[in-house]
Amino acid sequence: MQFIIRAFLIFAVAAFLLPESGKASVVFKPGQKAKYVAPGEEEISGNAAELFQIAQTAEKEGNIKRAIKAYKSLVKHHPKDTLAAGALYRSAQLQEQLHEYAPAAESFSQLVEKYPGSPHFEEAIEAQFRVGEIYLNGKKLKVLGIPVASALDRAVTIFANVVRTAPYGKYTARAQFDIGLAREKQGANDAALQAYQAVADKFPNEPVAVDAQYQIGYIWFTAAQTGTKDAAAASNAKTAFQDFLFHYPKSEKAAQARANLDILEHKQTANSYKVAKFYDKQKYYRAAVIYYNEVIRQQPGSEESNEAKKRIDQLRAKFGDAALQPALPVSQTGKKKGEAHGTRTAETGSAKPGAPNNDAPLPAPETDSSLPPPASLAPDTTTAPEPLLPLPGTSTGSDTSPGAGPSASPDASASPAP
Repeated sequence: MQFIIRAFLIFAVAAFLLPESGKASVVFKPGQKAKYVAPGEEEISGNAAELFQIAQTAEKEGNIKRAIKAYKSLVKHHPKDTLAAGALYRSAQLQEQLHEYAPAAESFSQLVEKYPGSPHFEEAIEAQFRVGEIYLNGKKLKVLGIPVASALDRAVTIFANVVRTAPYGKYTARAQFDIGLAREKQGANDAALQAYQAVADKFPNEPVAVDAQYQIGYIWFTAAQTGTKDAAAASNAKTAFQDFLFHYPKSEKAAQARANLDILEHKQTANSYKVAKFYDKQKYYRAAVIYYNEVIRQQPGSEESNEAKKRIDQLRAKFGDAALQPALPVSQTGKKKGEAHGTRTAETGSAKPGAPNNDAPLPAPETDSSLPPPASLAPDTTTAPEPLLPLPGTSTGSDTSPGAGPSASPDASASPAP
């Protein structure tokens, strides 16, 4: 009994000495255990006008979290009241002010979807785009210090909401482009290509369409330079850059696109010339002539092309045309089983190639880490993410010596998304 009395006296003294701001609430509900509620976190109730006034007063007192809670309570309990849309918008603004970006984006999105007639509709779209770019530029999502989602995934979600809820808005094309940028940063190139293509198809007159078309070419260009197994990468890159130059010949990125095309053409020519020389050295002259002709077709007027013509003339003079004709049409020779073996030997020189009349395929391209920077990551006339630095070791110009792969192209204007 004495213990209970002492405990009561201690509690009473503590309650008397603690400052007013330190008071907390213990909420009792029938059939439930008592629940401790921190100061300012107690449930707020009342009609719409009362809740709005509570929120306004809390803002004036600097109690931003209480204000947000009151605004949210108004929207939850009185969603059809005339004050609801304004309360939701203000709560979103305050969340962004507290750097609570994910909840802010969600609140702005709710405003757009629930109250499309709100005078703050356009401002809410812009705010979502603004928050999306924060995540695109690397803002981390954490709960108690533990990452729970990638910032780029969050950015994609926000930008997708902008595209969906405002398909003809001021920020729609840029949001679609930023989806591509985020996916490209993640290494999800297929998704990035789809996003960029959507920009080019749906918003061809928007300034950001220039960057989307360039970026399509750059993704394929990078794949072709880094030894992808996709044989169509170089061809797709050429097509994309040619389309870019056709539609946007006066773009500041036109020079970079032309430089990239030169790199693609020279590398393809260099590879063909390398294979031709290998077969020539092994005295498989028919196969050599096939590749010498490829060199001439791919890049007429180049140093390799001129050398290829001279060598074909020498072989014709020595063996005659008939001896240099392939036994099978070129279009059918790719079906021969020995062509893969011929490719491997062309790379290593460790064994004899296949039958001399076969048209062996080009060797697998070597990995080339000297890539030009993605020139379109900073749209010409739009606000855009922070610039990306050129890759380490990037140089200007290209190696035009026979058999050498391309080095980095001339610098371009470089600057969302993994």
